[in-house]
Amino acid sequence: MISFIQQRIEESIGTKKKLLANEQLLQTIAEVSAATLQALKAGNKVLFCGNGGSAADAQNLAAEFSGRFYINRKALPAEALHCNTSYLTAVANDYSFDVIYSRIIEGIGYKGDVLIGLSTSGNSRNIIEAFKSAKAAGMITVAFTGETGWNKAPGSRISGGVFTGRTLYQAFT
Repeated sequence: MISFIQQRIEESIGTKKKLLANEQLLQTIAEVSAATLQALKAGNKVLFCGNGGSAADAQNLAAEFSGRFYINRKALPAEALHCNTSYLTAVANDYSFDVIYSRIIEGIGYKGDVLIGLSTSGNSRNIIEAFKSAKAAGMITVAFTGETGWNKAPGSRISGGVFTGRTLYQAFT
């Protein structure tokens, strides 16, 4: 058990070292951060979506924006799109699970807002559809995916990535 734990910690350290050495990805992170900050300063919001563990990550990230992250500051407009279970179950039942995020983006996503999608597989149909709706609305889109990539994110470009042996993080704008 100790060996397994040590391996996971070493893997995490290795990933962070690769991240620090990847100038392209560091530049992408800076660009995404700047675009998100500019959107917030312009009065726009940040929306997050994901499935399973990625939904949990999305919810935590939204909480960091509207709660407190490092400094005391005014709450920032951010929301994880999966938190309204009545909406999710109604849309999944009446339409399809594939459109749970795209449909709500059609209703509350506006030009200049930011959508951050998380998908370990990079191929989650509901996240891909969310990106289509976000692009149509003129939103800024950012994705974090697993090592299989995100070759289906419409209108997006891969800006960089870090292989962890298990996960690749990519950003799309």
